[in-house]
Amino acid sequence: MRVLVSDSLSEEGIKILEENVEVDYKPELTPDQLVAEIKNYDALVVRSRSKVNAAVIEAGTNLKVIGRAGVGVDNIDVEKATEKGIIVLNAPHGNTISTAELTIAMLTALARNIAGADSSVKRGEWDRSAYTGVELNKKTLGVVGMGRIGSEVARRARAMNMAVVAYDPYISKEQAEKLGVETATFKELIGLSDFITLHLPLSPATHHLIGAKELAVMKKGVRIINCARGGLIDEDALYEALKEGQVAGAALDVFEQEPPLNCRLLELGNVIVTPHLGALTLEAQTNVALQVAEQVVMALKGDPIVSAVNVPALMPEARAALEPYLPLLKMMGGFYLQLFGGQVDELELTYSGKVASLQLAPLTISCLIGFLHHIVGDGVNWVNAPFIAKARGIAVRETSTTEVKNYSTLITLKGRSGNEEHLIAGTILNNEMRIVRIDEFQIEIVPALYTLMTTHLDVPGVVGKIGTFLGNEKINIASMQLGRKSIGGKAIMSLQIDDKISPETMQKIRDLGIFESAHFVDFGLKVSGPK
Repeated sequence: MRVLVSDSLSEEGIKILEENVEVDYKPELTPDQLVAEIKNYDALVVRSRSKVNAAVIEAGTNLKVIGRAGVGVDNIDVEKATEKGIIVLNAPHGNTISTAELTIAMLTALARNIAGADSSVKRGEWDRSAYTGVELNKKTLGVVGMGRIGSEVARRARAMNMAVVAYDPYISKEQAEKLGVETATFKELIGLSDFITLHLPLSPATHHLIGAKELAVMKKGVRIINCARGGLIDEDALYEALKEGQVAGAALDVFEQEPPLNCRLLELGNVIVTPHLGALTLEAQTNVALQVAEQVVMALKGDPIVSAVNVPALMPEARAALEPYLPLLKMMGGFYLQLFGGQVDELELTYSGKVASLQLAPLTISCLIGFLHHIVGDGVNWVNAPFIAKARGIAVRETSTTEVKNYSTLITLKGRSGNEEHLIAGTILNNEMRIVRIDEFQIEIVPALYTLMTTHLDVPGVVGKIGTFLGNEKINIASMQLGRKSIGGKAIMSLQIDDKISPETMQKIRDLGIFESAHFVDFGLKVSGPK
């Protein structure tokens, strides 16, 4: 096996590779040279400099693995690699400690005005009172996002005797207790915290998570740290809040545009900025090199791997049998999370009928991908979905039976959180995916791109009111399904619609006062199985 390393990589990573495979270290290759040489190699290891585009992948006739020494794979055409059956790997854990430590450094520097004081002394000034700070001791730190980095920040803040409040819809109470943090809603957190630190991926749901509205309800004098992703904060709104004194200070390692050209935040003395340094430590660079080297070697040997960002191989015969059910399971996982939330202790899948005779593990993983996608984004895949679920404290169980009533196949997904339990069931009828049960309600839903799900009392006028409301909002209804147990009792409704519903419009729907619950469900997640 031959491996080409086309970007700079630490000696430790090179050594791991050399102990197992033949390595050519050529960190100065031009794009054209990379295309010309890649045909001679079984694996390619890059960082951010090399662009592994379609041309490189097409030329890599022997290429089996692409390893990225870092987290992001924006410089790799993952879709093309998947099409060619090439495994793409990254090193998602190598920068955890470095980013957590930078966050703590920012937190301390913000509390004690270190950046401003440093500049002042270097200008020949000695105005000590101008840089009076605050203690972290007994202050409340709000951690938004309790993944790997957020959890490490929380541990370090607790060691400094800070009270830590965490917002993460997907963290269990047991995990929170182990970390010594209190859980809260996002609204509660921003109102309670003296300091707020963000540790979330950037997505449509988290873009401008903190804007003018959120800044206005924070404690006066709050301080904000963002070492996660630019775009989580509305920079214009933050600028105004800093100018007005609502926010005492901000420490930013990331920006919506990098480098931050013409960014007004750079004009303010109560803002600390760094050039996206989260992962830039010697240790982090060594860690990502070691991790990607180890994974590349394992992939070339055919051993199980845990950091693939695309799909592993599946035999054609097995895929053919599973093909009808993989999209169904993925849809059910995403539907469950959007309807009931992701704070679960256990997910149980029951396979009934002819599906019970198939290999169930890929089906369960497909369900986890759909479920976890809405929590961690595109980072979840066929290899790491079970590991991510386990790390989040979610027990996953499978049961199967060949017996089933009314259907040739029925798959039930049940989620439990403490004493609370919810259930959905799905099947395939006439080659279409169907949801046929939600909790105690029998209902037949053909998933459309966008769906509004509600529960309400079965009384006259409900359907008319929501229809009128959606019409006034210029949202077209494509189809509707209703389910109830008894006349006048609790009922469930599914409205397939042609457009997305914004969070603001969803709140207006809830404020109509006719629904016990209302949820917008996006079925737009691409469904595909392992190749």
